[in-house]
Amino acid sequence: MKKQTLHTVIWKEKKIFIARLVELELASQGKTKEEAVTNLKEAFELYLN
Repeated sequence: MKKQTLHTVIWKEKKIFIARLVELELASQGKTKEEAVTNLKEAFELYLN
């Protein structure tokens, strides 16, 4: 199986953090950076199914 690297960009807007998966235009948010990334991972898993 070939591995592929995907890039994540994280930034803060007012009181929330946004995490975006650049190659797929997939994004999520959270109260902390860690929560935003966790939510993005969940969204990515749902995207694959």
